[in-house]
Amino acid sequence: MTVYHQTQDLDSPLHKPMFHDVTAAAEGAVAESGIRMGLIVVYSPHTTCSVIIQEESHDRLYDGTEHLLQDMIDRLEVVIPTCRHEGQYLHPGKLHIAHAVDNLGEQAAWSLNTDAHLRSALVGRSESIPIVDGQMQLGQFGRIYFVDFDGTRARTRTVHFQMVGE
Repeated sequence: MTVYHQTQDLDSPLHKPMFHDVTAAAEGAVAESGIRMGLIVVYSPHTTCSVIIQEESHDRLYDGTEHLLQDMIDRLEVVIPTCRHEGQYLHPGKLHIAHAVDNLGEQAAWSLNTDAHLRSALVGRSESIPIVDGQMQLGQFGRIYFVDFDGTRARTRTVHFQMVGE
């Protein structure tokens, strides 16, 4: 059995949810692993991010967001509204803000991302894809997207690719 791990850093500069197509990076990781039959898990260690498989929309907003992915955000907005002010959600409370500011050197406003935590928990933080004959089985239109739901600040995120197989 072979186990292979690779990561890729992603920048989320916009102050809104962002989608990163990581399909090519996952294909590259599979090729580098040499695994012909097995499984790839694409995973986010960030509690405000998700990994999804979706069809490529082709049409885009002016900021580059694909229409289908913006439709997803628009529907999630109905279920889990974007956190716009303190007190909108129970989290973050005073203890969490004190920890973030005093121990982590963060700005208090960066903790107003409860919507991102809830969306990530609802959508999920990983996808598992079979590898057959050295190719991911995504179907005809499948793409892998890393979703950064946290628009409170620009920052770098990391996506993990873990392969197991022979």
